[in-house]
Amino acid sequence: MTRSSGPSRRTRPPEREADDAAGHGSDGPRRSRRRGEPLAASWSPQPRDAATPGTPSRSRRGALAALAVVLLALTGFVVVRALAPDAGTTDVRSPAAAAEQGPVVGEAPSGGDYAGVDIPTAELPAGGDFPVSGEGTWRVLPGGTTQVGTGRVYTYTVEVEDGATLAEGDAAFATAVDATLDDPRSWTGSGQIALRRVDASAGVVPDFRISLTSQLTTRAQCGYQIRYEASCWKSDIGRVLINGSRWVRGAAAFEGQLGLYRQYAINHEVGHVFRNQHVPCPANGALAPVMMQQSFGVSNDYLAQLTDANPQGIQIPRDGSVCRPNAWPNPVR
Repeated sequence: MTRSSGPSRRTRPPEREADDAAGHGSDGPRRSRRRGEPLAASWSPQPRDAATPGTPSRSRRGALAALAVVLLALTGFVVVRALAPDAGTTDVRSPAAAAEQGPVVGEAPSGGDYAGVDIPTAELPAGGDFPVSGEGTWRVLPGGTTQVGTGRVYTYTVEVEDGATLAEGDAAFATAVDATLDDPRSWTGSGQIALRRVDASAGVVPDFRISLTSQLTTRAQCGYQIRYEASCWKSDIGRVLINGSRWVRGAAAFEGQLGLYRQYAINHEVGHVFRNQHVPCPANGALAPVMMQQSFGVSNDYLAQLTDANPQGIQIPRDGSVCRPNAWPNPVR
């Protein structure tokens, strides 16, 4: 997810291949749960010694006391389980010319407090089938939206590469794009720009095109110097290329939150349309800026290691900062 093509959380050296059948590359730390041992108590309904009528025998009194202890223990176990937290429930290249002019609209400062875990997250997670190859041409999906936001109006189309098939269908991709860009947490939330989707029937040339693209076509268009799957913004053809492999599989840094990742992928690449460059994690535990290369990871040290040999428009500091995944340029709305 970058401007020309695009990259996740641990500091160990990343492997070279993108489609890691093992999934996230690392399952990360897991919490183990100890199941409570079954407790049992029994008592004899017949007293062994004589007792005054209406008075429980000594053995029965002892059994009742043991049963009370068991019930108290079980009650405490249930309360502890109820209060205990549950266990765990690219971007790549960017044109220098656009950077010289400064961004059209920027994202809000990030903040927050979170003790992140540094894991190697550039590998493509395991998951469903994705479009590997296509024809290198795109079809415009029908449909449009009303204007959202105020300020200069930017128009866009939603397109899918010919020969690239999504199991959920073309319409689902268009719906996800529109819902993301119409959200006030997206770029229109700045109050500086407006967005409107058009299609081929509108008779206008859109300002940019958001295009679901096969894995190999994305590599060819965006580049593949960093050997992990990425999406990108191609300014020379006015096209945001959303890598079909990432669209289906997501990114390990998002810990299985595929919907959140898809929102991030759209907002990140459209952010390049508005001349935003890549940025690092600003502080340990903060929400990641949407222009951070979160497809590759949310750890500065890890991203620095990935991008040292292939600069992505900015020097990433090795400062130990790890951010939380974030999909929005204006997350507090």
